Amino acid sequence: MSGNQPEISTFQPRPAQKKILEYRDGKMGISAVPGSGKTHTLAALAAQLVATGLQDDDQEVLIVTLVNSAVNNFGSRIYDFIQARGLLPNVGYRVRTLHGLAHDIVRERPGLVGLANDFTIVDDRDAREILTGAVDTWVRGHPDFAERYLAPDLEGSKREWVQRAQWPHLVQDMAAAFIRQAKDMELDPDALRFRLGDAADELPLVRMGLDIYTDYQRGLNYRGGVDFSDLIRLALMALRLDEEFLARLRHRWPFILEDEAQDSSELQEKILRQLSGPDGNWVRVGDPNQAIYNTFTTADPRFLRDFLREPDVRPRELLASGRSQQAIIDLANYLVDWTVQKHPTPSARSAFLQQHIEPTLPGDPQPNPPENRSAVHLFDRQLTPEAELEAVVDSVARWLPENQDKTVAVLVPRNKRGEGVSDALRARDIPYVELLQSTTTTRLAAGALGNVLAALAEPTNSKQLAKVFQVWRRRDKDDKETWARVKALSKRIRKLRDVERFLWPGIKDDPLEGLEIADESDPLSDLSLLAEFRQTMRRWQEASTLPVDQLILTLGQELFDDPANLALAHKLAVVLRAAADAHPNWRLPELTAELTSVARNQRRFIGLSDEDTGFDPEAHKGKVVVATMHKAKGLEWDRVYLTAVNNYTFPSAQSHDSYIAERWYIRDQLNMEAEIMAQLDSLLSDDVLPYSEGQATRDARLGYVAERLRLLYVGITRAKRDLVITWNTGRRQKPLQPAVPFIALHAYWEERK
Repeated sequence: MSGNQPEISTFQPRPAQKKILEYRDGKMGISAVPGSGKTHTLAALAAQLVATGLQDDDQEVLIVTLVNSAVNNFGSRIYDFIQARGLLPNVGYRVRTLHGLAHDIVRERPGLVGLANDFTIVDDRDAREILTGAVDTWVRGHPDFAERYLAPDLEGSKREWVQRAQWPHLVQDMAAAFIRQAKDMELDPDALRFRLGDAADELPLVRMGLDIYTDYQRGLNYRGGVDFSDLIRLALMALRLDEEFLARLRHRWPFILEDEAQDSSELQEKILRQLSGPDGNWVRVGDPNQAIYNTFTTADPRFLRDFLREPDVRPRELLASGRSQQAIIDLANYLVDWTVQKHPTPSARSAFLQQHIEPTLPGDPQPNPPENRSAVHLFDRQLTPEAELEAVVDSVARWLPENQDKTVAVLVPRNKRGEGVSDALRARDIPYVELLQSTTTTRLAAGALGNVLAALAEPTNSKQLAKVFQVWRRRDKDDKETWARVKALSKRIRKLRDVERFLWPGIKDDPLEGLEIADESDPLSDLSLLAEFRQTMRRWQEASTLPVDQLILTLGQELFDDPANLALAHKLAVVLRAAADAHPNWRLPELTAELTSVARNQRRFIGLSDEDTGFDPEAHKGKVVVATMHKAKGLEWDRVYLTAVNNYTFPSAQSHDSYIAERWYIRDQLNMEAEIMAQLDSLLSDDVLPYSEGQATRDARLGYVAERLRLLYVGITRAKRDLVITWNTGRRQKPLQPAVPFIALHAYWEERK
């Protein structure tokens, strides 16, 4: 949700927006820059099409957008436009994500694609569990497969540890990419097996992917369900199988408006082409320069770029943006120009569509903030990650007190780095909110509950019991002396040889009786603390026979006293009860793993984040928003800190660069996800050259370089008034360097001063 958009009642379209609102039929492609009001314009167009009577009473304008929060945003904007015209709201239009649209199509005719009327959709969490089971089975059945790809210099215990702890996760990442791509190609396991034939030895990764895909689909079928990728594939199948059904849907949705079209996948484009027909009414809006998801999805900006060049498509541009001050606009435009003209890697020069952000004209209802070149800072000082973090937090601490009416964000490359920023802000009592996989509150609460569950699952594990002791006394962290005693006692618990004897001693065999204490009446004496902890653990062990939701609520009542954490415990209890119902064979270890994934910032529970309903920076003035650069897309703040702009976060295909997808324990720096996809392409396409190991890794580097350039552009264009860009040296033995585009931007900025 953009904080700089006009109210519906005061919306005055700019000249370029007016041209779009003149649309009545046919195909139109709109290339828009950040902050140009594309979503607002598309919502106004949808309302106008409804209001002007271009469709019958039984027809709807279909709006397709990227995520659920955008559905809510679009729906509310169209609602206001419709209501302002005196028409009946919620009539004559439908807003859907691609998955929501696919569900509408399949649910109407499930039998057409071989599904029962009561078919279920397996959510991401359950799908991940099915995949994990399939991967574990495959890894156990192929203990020597990893040896093909592990680095030769791995020796002894390190090699064993990699095979045990790292390799299964990598196999899961490869399998997930393989299955996603196979479904995007509309291929089930049987079709793949037929194509593979005798080529299994030449394409071992495809054989691995096919085995896991087969087991995964078997797990879905056992549950009588489909995953989200199946839903899209089956929706397209339904449109192709029944011409009468397709004709009925084309009549129902005579106008299709697509937002964020730069993030379209091939299947999305095929579905919308089927629904619009060769002579249909289809409007696609997007910004190819903000395509930042194709590394980990099947999205590709080329679909929008190609559409814009089709002969029957009317191209339009939204280049005027009232979001940022001129200095920030200049910096963003220079990044595009430098990339297109001077990037040292020639293939990266096609990362951007060479279009410039233009400031609004005088008198525009959405004027740009006043130009202030001194509000843009590119820090070229060499900083360690810790020093960078300290510098950013110091800067925020100086700026925030006098700007309580402003918005500010610290943008980070990854969730783990965001945790560090949040911890540093919390230590300085600086108010903040998070747009990470899970918030600090969620992580801490889930971590506390997860540690207790783990101890209940392994009642004789002294190490786990020691962790629980610290969880139980975590409020003592603010008192250094008391916390030092807590940690000392935790070490003693960790060394216990007989946990059961400590918790449930005999009448004449109590380990606490021999404990030396200074003052027995001291409620915080060693004896008092350990005795109280023992009673608490006994009570929790007795409660461990309860259903998991009741157990979580019981623990929550004892661990938490503030309303927010108690409410969170209730939500976690509901989620874990649903997981237990879906997996009757799960016990505490498996349920504990669910909480652990949240505590480690690896998963976000639905319903526990502003992102589920849309995030509005304007609602958090005077607080620091900590967000990943990807989560920041579509948002804007008065002041933005863009951090870690080094040659790892933003590589440029130079000899000293490294890449996150290339695991350190894999030989020849292979990108295993890229290699398995290349083997799949080699199997399926007659136009692709025979598979050559390593070429896909090199190609993936170039694609990643282009995407990261666009991510840098997205980060810069989140700022309205102030922009601070920093880089750090990382924690590797060989220090990281500033990103090549950062160096170019810094040189440009120094010349402009």
